[in-house]
Amino acid sequence: MAIAPATPAGEAPAGGQSFGSPAYRMYVLLCLTFVYMLNFIDRSLLGVVAQPVIREFGLNDTQYGFLNGPPFAIFYALMGIPIAMLADRFNRVIIMAICIAVWSLMTALCGFATSFVFLLIARIGVAIGEAGGTPPSNSIIADYFKPKSRANALGIFAMGVTIGTALANGFGGPIGQLSDEAVVSFFASVGLPDIHEQLGWGDNFGWRFAFIALGLPGVLVAILVLLTVKEPPRGFSDPPGTPKVAKANVVETLKELGSKPTFWTMSVGAALVAFVGYGHFGFQAPMMNRLHGMGPGEFALSYGVPLALVSAVGTFLGGYITQLLSSRYVTSVAWVPAIGLVVCVPLYAYGFYMTPGPAQLVVWGVGAVFHYAYLGAQYTIGQGVVSMRARATAIAILLFIVALIGNGVGPQFLGIMSDTFMGMQIKSLDASGLLTQAECLQAVTGRGDPAAPMAAENLDVCKAAYGEGLRQAMLVQTLFFIPAAALFFLASLTLKKDMVAKPV
Repeated sequence: MAIAPATPAGEAPAGGQSFGSPAYRMYVLLCLTFVYMLNFIDRSLLGVVAQPVIREFGLNDTQYGFLNGPPFAIFYALMGIPIAMLADRFNRVIIMAICIAVWSLMTALCGFATSFVFLLIARIGVAIGEAGGTPPSNSIIADYFKPKSRANALGIFAMGVTIGTALANGFGGPIGQLSDEAVVSFFASVGLPDIHEQLGWGDNFGWRFAFIALGLPGVLVAILVLLTVKEPPRGFSDPPGTPKVAKANVVETLKELGSKPTFWTMSVGAALVAFVGYGHFGFQAPMMNRLHGMGPGEFALSYGVPLALVSAVGTFLGGYITQLLSSRYVTSVAWVPAIGLVVCVPLYAYGFYMTPGPAQLVVWGVGAVFHYAYLGAQYTIGQGVVSMRARATAIAILLFIVALIGNGVGPQFLGIMSDTFMGMQIKSLDASGLLTQAECLQAVTGRGDPAAPMAAENLDVCKAAYGEGLRQAMLVQTLFFIPAAALFFLASLTLKKDMVAKPV
């Protein structure tokens, strides 16, 4: 495929045009979007098979929230900045390819976990690899697309979050429900008939196979990126006269961001959206399982895939509408997401309490469209308020904030609230006043004493509290969209002054 004449790395041409031919530019964008999809397939898979994992290791929701939150977020955040600094100085494509291979192999390793600690360590490995995916991708896209086209390009790229989530559900859910016999049959076909016995997997290991089957193909994607994506000259697409300067380190980037209040208000707003989003995703399948008896595969296909796809539509529409409005309303990139976040609150709240079926899916889905309209905006603003020398590092700082508050605190907060509300529900529903939360948890996860089963009426109380406690926690967390919307609105008030990459 033809591309524009090469410019020495680190130098920007006069003219500020998009890099490469339209066809190759679109190929690179779709390739990077696919990588982002893969990132979220592997990241989201734990949420898809959550209830089987909870039962396998006898976890309460606080423990599962920890597994799904703080360790992953901390390592993702800590590794993101040094990797982004490398991406601001060295070949971004090579760095990204290595990271794809790392997170894919560690995802597969999750399937071999025989303890909570083993699974936790493997998840940390996924986080370390995934930390090197998004900042280099954003930096590459900024050099392929001139400022006028970036909002739409980044909107398409951001669809990787929701499409990846859809694929995690579409493949992970059904694979996670495969029978032990089907999994054994597959391993026998590749010469490993006794692997489940040798590794002490026990029973119900369809969820393990989901991690293995969805993790290993990522190594091939890493090779594809390395061989077919061209490293663009830095600053190629910036407007004429953009100075060629040395790459900024973290301190220099923070100093540049110190005079940009837009970045900080937007970043905290985006982090609060992620706080809700990561919590919801980690617990929505368990909620429907506990309230309505839906297995992982049924929820994934009936709800997970459709919700993820309409979320992708919301992400695209957010970027597209912003691009249409930006020539007349420069600050639309900030206030369009603010409107969407306010609208989605009552839709989600109502949807959680509806009877399962098409009507619930429609209400829940419309809420997701408004929810995810913000996603492209965080990247457009995050890199748009800094000079080209600091783009990847600025995005890494943004993702550091989002990861710590969103992925780090969101699932953990929801898990703690779920256990708290479960305890309150038990006290409210148990007429005898003798049931304990620990007894209920053992009963509903199937880890109670088979020789002394719980009385049917007590088991009904435990099941009701287990589901309703989680639903109430989901509702409470949804309310955090309101302060998030306020912060995006505040960002719109200073955006025009702070923006470096003006639409041209």
